[in-house]
Order: sequence, then C-alpha cells, then structure tokens
Amino acid sequence: MKTIKNKNLKSLDQFVDEQYGKRGTEKREDFEKGYEEFKFGFILQQARIEKGMTQEQLAEKVGTNKGYISRVENNIKDVRISTLQKIIEKGLGGHLELSIKM
Repeated sequence: MKTIKNKNLKSLDQFVDEQYGKRGTEKREDFEKGYEEFKFGFILQQARIEKGMTQEQLAEKVGTNKGYISRVENNIKDVRISTLQKIIEKGLGGHLELSIKM
C-alpha cells in the first residue's frame, strides 16, 4: 500500500506553538493552565463513570448537589483541596495524591 505524506500536517506541539507561542510566554502559560484545569475535570468525570455513578449519586455520597459536581467536572467551579479529597476518597473510594514539579 502506498502512503501519501502531507507536508502540511503538523504535530500537536507544533500546532500549539504556532497558536499560543513557545513555552514561557504569557499566552502559552494561560493556555497550559486552562488545559490542566480541563484535564482535571475530565479525569474526575472518567473516574466517576468507571465507578458506574451518576453525578447525582456522587453528590449524594459527598453531601453536595449534582450541579456542584457538574461545575467541578466542567471546570466552571474552583474546588478546595479538602473538598476534592472528599469527592475522591468518600465519593469515589480513591486516594488523592498531590505532587510539586519544579
């Protein structure tokens, strides 16, 4: 089978560099921060789904409401570490681990 190479294709890193600038620039740092927040909400949502729970069920386990869980999963609501720990440990039966990278 013959493969055709498209010279216009770019890697994700190349695309992000072109759209948001190189790492260390203000625009790129804002993008990276937003991406990390998105990733966190997505990971939390996937953990909930893997447990076979609805947002409402998770909310009930941790003593909040479905809307709050939705806002956390969709990165609309900032969440305190203590609340996050409660969601993960009490609601999902997991363990929260934090690290600092330098």
